[in-house]
Amino acid sequence: MAFHTHQLQVATRGKGLYAITREVATFVAGLNVREGLLTIFIQHTSASLTIQENADGDVLRDLADFFEEIAPEDAPYRHSTEGPDDMPAHIRSALTQTSLSIPISNGRLMLGIWQGIYVFEHRAGQQQRSVVMQVMT
Repeated sequence: MAFHTHQLQVATRGKGLYAITREVATFVAGLNVREGLLTIFIQHTSASLTIQENADGDVLRDLADFFEEIAPEDAPYRHSTEGPDDMPAHIRSALTQTSLSIPISNGRLMLGIWQGIYVFEHRAGQQQRSVVMQVMT
């Protein structure tokens, strides 16, 4: 069994979903592996990862709007030392995923035709997010 690891830096410009499918697929293609398993892990507690539809941008906007409703910034949170967007970001991250597993077959990610990989930024300001990718073959 072999492991191939790479760290991806993702600059975000505030809340929203940031597509990283191309960067992830490029990493996998560069390994020249036929079969394996990709694990993606984000090293943060106020951002997450998701696989979502990549064809209609309204899906991403509706998803972001939904999370604004279930974890609003103006709720009376105890944790507020890092700003009003921090505790809602932790809640949103807890409700989503910090890691994903995607099979690799014939050297390609086995994503569905309408699926894309996204960093889901939950903080209002610009952030630099670290995403670890590891392929097991």
